[in-house]
Amino acid sequence: MTGRDEAALLRSLREGNREAVEALVEGSLARVYGLLHRLCGGNADLAEDLAQETYRKAWEALSTFDGKAQFSTWLFRIAHNTFLNHLRTPLHLVPMGDGHTVSAPDPAPGPEQAASSEDAQLKLIRAVMELPEDLRLVVMAHYWGELSVAEIARMVNVTGMAVRKRLKRALTLLSAALEEA
Repeated sequence: MTGRDEAALLRSLREGNREAVEALVEGSLARVYGLLHRLCGGNADLAEDLAQETYRKAWEALSTFDGKAQFSTWLFRIAHNTFLNHLRTPLHLVPMGDGHTVSAPDPAPGPEQAASSEDAQLKLIRAVMELPEDLRLVVMAHYWGELSVAEIARMVNVTGMAVRKRLKRALTLLSAALEEA
């Protein structure tokens, strides 16, 4: 979806057209979910929950959207912050009684195969999350959110060259961190 399409849909939404909401969600859901899915280490249920929370927050804050950035860029930032807030929230475990049992076949690959792939993913995610905020954001936006350098530059209010420099610096730091791990 182009910036013009988004702007037209936002105008239509503000005029009361509820179908514009569906079009905005359909135009952005794959990228938002894809980003969150990667950040969640492939946990589809968690990514779906965070995507739903992202759209809820966006809907509540829609009146504050000023149009200086593209809607999808603004939404990406909300998704990023939603994920970070999830990481900061303490995990609350609720014990299940003796009467609760779950039995279902596991369609996942075998333990050795899954562990190797998951370990590599987790190492990468941890390394990205340990980057300074400005570098972490551009890496997540570019590689996981599939935003262009120009879109990221508009989102963080810097030049495209500054984004490229941040990406280069981040990749250098990530390479070093992953070699140590």
